[in-house]
Amino acid sequence: MENHTFNSFTLQLEGLKVTEVSKYPVFFFFLFSYILIMTTNISIVVLVFIDKSLHQPMYLLFCNLPFNDIVGNSIMIPRLLSDILLPTSERLISYYECLVQAFTTHMYGTTSHTVLMIMAFDRYVAICNPLRYASIMTNTMVIKLTVSAWGVAFVLVGILLGLTIRLNRCRTLITNPFCDNASLFKLSCENVDINNVYGLAFTVALFTGSIGCMVLTYSQITVVCASRKNKSLNSKALKTCSTHLFVYMIMLFSGVLVITLHRFPQFADYRKLCAILFHIIPGSLNPIIYGVQSKEIRKFLSTVFRFKKVLPSL
Repeated sequence: MENHTFNSFTLQLEGLKVTEVSKYPVFFFFLFSYILIMTTNISIVVLVFIDKSLHQPMYLLFCNLPFNDIVGNSIMIPRLLSDILLPTSERLISYYECLVQAFTTHMYGTTSHTVLMIMAFDRYVAICNPLRYASIMTNTMVIKLTVSAWGVAFVLVGILLGLTIRLNRCRTLITNPFCDNASLFKLSCENVDINNVYGLAFTVALFTGSIGCMVLTYSQITVVCASRKNKSLNSKALKTCSTHLFVYMIMLFSGVLVITLHRFPQFADYRKLCAILFHIIPGSLNPIIYGVQSKEIRKFLSTVFRFKKVLPSL
């Protein structure tokens, strides 16, 4: 029975519905996924910062993605793992912890879009204005783009959660495996029309902006490649842009699926699973896709492993 205590500071997470038989397989799947995400993303960030040959705008901007994956998954997955092993009645979370989790969750999703947008700009300049690339993509520009990506996300998500914080709460059940904005404002018995309107405007603006940015930049890149008919240029564009576009499509598809399933309450269990996979799949695949595709990262890794093989023989 749902608790209707007014403005309670202890909330209950509904979490995933898992049976006794499937509890431990699900637990170990998410645990393995978290270890994979942490290991690969931290490794990529360390590689970029310790190897001077990787101190290029493309890799410095890309570092925002693994950092975002590390923070977003560290807030969500450990809590999820502990809840899987608990009965539903004991999955309790404080209101303030729930707010932090909701803020981080939305920052993760929003920043994924904004970071991929600034990476698209970098690819556009590199391919369409190669002679001016060094003068445009300076260290100052990289910092400005990074601050803009995180700053825009912070403001948009701050307003989103700010509109929810103002509401009084008459319920305590979070019908989700983790806290998010929609789950929080559904705890209120007040009018939440402004929350729904801003949430819809937020989603439309974010998706329209990111999709528009991708279409615009890749249209320009396609035109340049087709008009110049330079095999070297086309090969470079295909290698760098296909990786970026593939990562974007994974993130976009995962996000659209979660938003779509929100409209169908009968698929609540699928929505919960997709919401978790929205964090896990991009977080696991991003470093692998970029690591395998990048000649510089592959070269650095091969150097490291050759060095390790030499050490035991000395």
